[in-house]
Amino acid sequence: MRVAHFSDLHLLSLDGVKKLQYMNKRWIGAMNLLSNRGRHYHTEAFDDMVVDLNAQNIDHIVCTGDITNLAFAQEFAFAKVRFDKLTLGPSNITVLPGNHDSYVAEGAHHYAEAFGDYYTPDADWAWPVPTDARREAGDNKDERAWPLVRVRGDLALIGLSTSRKTPWFTAWGRVGELQLERLRSVLKDPRLAGKVRMVAIHHPPAGPRAKSRIRGLRDFEAFAAVIKECGAEMIIHGHEHRNMFEQLPGPAGLVDVLGVPSGTYEANKPERTARYRIFEISNGRIIGQAMRVWHRSRSVFEHDSTQLIATA
Repeated sequence: MRVAHFSDLHLLSLDGVKKLQYMNKRWIGAMNLLSNRGRHYHTEAFDDMVVDLNAQNIDHIVCTGDITNLAFAQEFAFAKVRFDKLTLGPSNITVLPGNHDSYVAEGAHHYAEAFGDYYTPDADWAWPVPTDARREAGDNKDERAWPLVRVRGDLALIGLSTSRKTPWFTAWGRVGELQLERLRSVLKDPRLAGKVRMVAIHHPPAGPRAKSRIRGLRDFEAFAAVIKECGAEMIIHGHEHRNMFEQLPGPAGLVDVLGVPSGTYEANKPERTARYRIFEISNGRIIGQAMRVWHRSRSVFEHDSTQLIATA
């Protein structure tokens, strides 16, 4: 089977947004949009990616967050129209939230309202509603949903949420104790024996960037401990807008951790130009991977022979 991974689309729509809605952390993001982001992230790149994905015989698609810029309801609605053009449909497309999707507290509600069908777990993997104490321990907005588990053929996709409202000038994430406990139980579950257990997360969980107190993963050590105990066949993430490679120890050897560049970026920087990755899975193993890169002048994605890996 073929699994596609993209991330960090930052799809922008400010139609109908009122000035008062910027009277919070959003004003920082708005300044960034005016000075940088708004010029370098292109909706047309995702539109071209949708066309390409629909032609690539993909079996499952994973987006690891940052669908929006400022977590406006208008942005989520704008993004959903484009996701709905993917022929696989929500049951075979998994969309996780990123830090930009919780730029303000209301972002979590807008994300759930627009993309609820894109992160619905399999019926036999739904979590019970936790007690108030466990909800606090998990430190996440909707503990009933995470980690998300979807089993498709040889793939067992396990999606985590690290998305949360953070203080101004920060973009860090956290998995939380409850999610980590559940992740441990999923990775050990005998129902997943022989499957490719692919853990999807927004923030990088390994390497120097994971350790950043400003934009890293606050509980990366606890996450690494779960992987060391239980293993996984692959870990994928976004957030850094770069093609990144790290590894974490597992019980049977090292586990690859792969980050993907933004799916919409283009600013005359070849190593960061919009890309997405395709994994080839067969007989419970990942047997290959390839990257596809956007060519803005021709409005197409094509095979990327460079496989440029960013330094940490």
